[in-house]
Amino acid sequence: MQTELVGVISIILTIMVIAMFGYQMFYILVALVDEIKTRIQKNNRYKAILNGTAKAEDFIEKDGEPHKFGFIIAARNEENVIANLIESIKEQNYPGELIDIFVVADNCTDNTASVAKDAGAVVYERFNDKQVGKSYALDFVFNKIKDDYGSYRAYDGYFIFDADNIVGKNFTRAMNNEFCKGYRVVTGYRNSKNFDTNWITAGYSIAFMREAKYLNNSRKLLKSSAMVSGTGYMVSSEIIEENNGWHFNLMTEDIQLSAHLISNDEKIGYAKDAMFYDEQPSSFMQSWHQRLRWTKGFYQVQWHYGYKLFKRFFTKPSMMLSKYDAFMTLAPSTIFTLISAALTIISVALNIKDVEMAMSMAPETFMAMGTGVIQFYLITFIWGLFTIITEWDKIVAPNGKKILYLFTYPLFMFTYVPMAFFALFTKVTWKPIKHTVSKTASDFNNEKAEFVK
Repeated sequence: MQTELVGVISIILTIMVIAMFGYQMFYILVALVDEIKTRIQKNNRYKAILNGTAKAEDFIEKDGEPHKFGFIIAARNEENVIANLIESIKEQNYPGELIDIFVVADNCTDNTASVAKDAGAVVYERFNDKQVGKSYALDFVFNKIKDDYGSYRAYDGYFIFDADNIVGKNFTRAMNNEFCKGYRVVTGYRNSKNFDTNWITAGYSIAFMREAKYLNNSRKLLKSSAMVSGTGYMVSSEIIEENNGWHFNLMTEDIQLSAHLISNDEKIGYAKDAMFYDEQPSSFMQSWHQRLRWTKGFYQVQWHYGYKLFKRFFTKPSMMLSKYDAFMTLAPSTIFTLISAALTIISVALNIKDVEMAMSMAPETFMAMGTGVIQFYLITFIWGLFTIITEWDKIVAPNGKKILYLFTYPLFMFTYVPMAFFALFTKVTWKPIKHTVSKTASDFNNEKAEFVK
């Protein structure tokens, strides 16, 4: 009876995981259909231009009214890369008089402040070893802007960036167009500076590109809410004013912001043409510590906002998908995987009567576990395959490495399984990551000068 009960529970958990997260497979279908439709439209437009029945300017997207933005860069010992980010911001295909750049040099012990100042940014230095982390640095700089410029509303919105980023030249223009549609928070397309370094940086890169193409893009197509991820997003000054600064201080302040807005019936916009480039950790230990913090942060946000998302699920029909999606994004799916695997092992153990039986059942047990691993590999491989195929031209890497790291992507994702367990029982603190990939905006010059619908 015990073994049967354990087996039934294990099967139920597996079915639950498939049922709860199956909607993401639908997201893939939505994005693929849109991709095919878009390519057909572009092909028809190019033919029309070649045939002389239309002009290129007929297909240029009309820009929204330009708004004034402040770029906020939180930096800690980033003297090697911060000037390149500032340069890429100053080279935006957007009116320069509507852009100001602010750097908060947070507990720096190097020349970040002077390098940023020489590059043309307004620099505020912060020294506080008690309140450590990006969220506190953001609150600090927002209040400095309020004091020095008279109001949080001195700018229409603020872009949040990490110092290692590079901004595509059409980023601000694309984000402004979404801002004009009424969104108070908009996120962009997160690409990578160092996809081709190793399997770790490629794993990050594919995951972020999948998030952009097959999550946020599909959410937008379905008129649902996008979710903010780390860096490269815009927040309206209205939100900063309403909160009297920045008070999203959990370990993952980006996910906290997303959960806060969605639980209060507000959608986040997504600008697919707002390309920016992020540096990924290349060391496994750095990656482990960073993603362990992210996982812990997800648990924190689920604890603080999960019930509210569930409770308010039916308050606004147009937000139901957004709230379900946010709730499931926060849900620790890998925990279900661990529990299911543990129950399978327990079920086998309860059936063992002696050593001889244990030996005879060993091959069957390993076969069952191996099947689970293969299934995980194939599912994540398919996710990566679709991402690599549709985003091929956006990936900054040799073609051979694009193919090679497709096969290691599932291994990168598998490392989240033990991470989910350790994050439950481990005290996690913020640790700085050293950035050394010094690339300039000219290294990413494959963007078109104009948007074509």
